[in-house]
Amino acid sequence: MRSTPWGTYARIAEQLRERLADVAPGSALPSETSLAAEFGVVRNTVRRALAELERDGVIVTLPGRGRVTSEPAAATAAGYRRIAEDLRQQITSGELATGQRVPSEAELMRRYGVSRGTARQGLALLEAAGLVTAVHGKGRFVDAKGRLFLG
Repeated sequence: MRSTPWGTYARIAEQLRERLADVAPGSALPSETSLAAEFGVVRNTVRRALAELERDGVIVTLPGRGRVTSEPAAATAAGYRRIAEDLRQQITSGELATGQRVPSEAELMRRYGVSRGTARQGLALLEAAGLVTAVHGKGRFVDAKGRLFLG
């Protein structure tokens, strides 16, 4: 097995971040294999670099499409606010009742075409407002009164 110097993934992530800054949102990234060949590293190092970019919202993994560039920060902010407002409206209208499961991060990603981080931010706004409670291992649930749902 090839040895990769410590921190190589961070340098690769930074180079990719610079390269992707001028790329249109939704543009496909090269495969892990081609990136590994380009940078002369193993795929696991490339995976770590890509994970860092995804965590930072630079790219998003879309089922069936692979990794693509994400929307600029302003669009991401609008995305998580839109998710939060849509769900807030569903909660206040009674469409989502107290104790009912809230759509998962994955479902929100598909529905809104956003990254996991953007979906998570939208849900975090609702949690902070006391409208949604996360139950470890079970998901998120409507909690309109700020009470913990244990069902």
